[in-house]
Amino acid sequence: MLVSTDIGSSPPIVASGSRYPSLAITGCLAATLLVSSLADRRRPDSLAKPIESIDVAIGGWTLAEQQVLPASILDKLRASSYISRIYQRRDRQLGLFIAYYPQQRAGESMHSPRVCLPGSGWDIVGRSTAAVRFGGKDLELNQYQVQNSGKHMLVFYWYQSRNRIIANEYLGKVFLVKDAIFTGYTSGSIVRILLPDDEAAVQEGLAFARDLIPQVQRCFGN
Repeated sequence: MLVSTDIGSSPPIVASGSRYPSLAITGCLAATLLVSSLADRRRPDSLAKPIESIDVAIGGWTLAEQQVLPASILDKLRASSYISRIYQRRDRQLGLFIAYYPQQRAGESMHSPRVCLPGSGWDIVGRSTAAVRFGGKDLELNQYQVQNSGKHMLVFYWYQSRNRIIANEYLGKVFLVKDAIFTGYTSGSIVRILLPDDEAAVQEGLAFARDLIPQVQRCFGN
């Protein structure tokens, strides 16, 4: 606060307008505290059907292998449930991974393949988005090209919850705060599809995603 003083007996003079920034700062702090207190009212949610109920046959692909993640990965993942599967169709294989979180803390996000893939030795060589039709509208999915020791793979992933399906992680954080404030429910899942990167990969992956999305929604009770 700017203060002008005189040698005489006149009282200090507060500089004109200086109270407005102070009021603005006070208001911002109060709003932040309010949002923080409301955003922490999280309620654990439950699924209508377990993630493990996802079909073992999807769009012509059938379950070939059910994988169990090591404890070291599960400790980092911190999901309440997950599936890690290999599906096969003729001589083609496709990997499916889904992790479910009954509640998330506002401002945080689930482990993203954008971070986890490089941490597992995969180099991201291409990033884009793709769309699938669901519920009368186009849904955006993340589409990554990755490689490791000469092996090239295509990755599709998205974030799916009871109320929405999104690809953008930053938008997901915004919705997470909104949900924490207004409903207290912050449950969600990350869904990832992995398959060899060749001419057929894009169409195969998107077709699988289109058939998979309603099954994940069924788990949420929709």
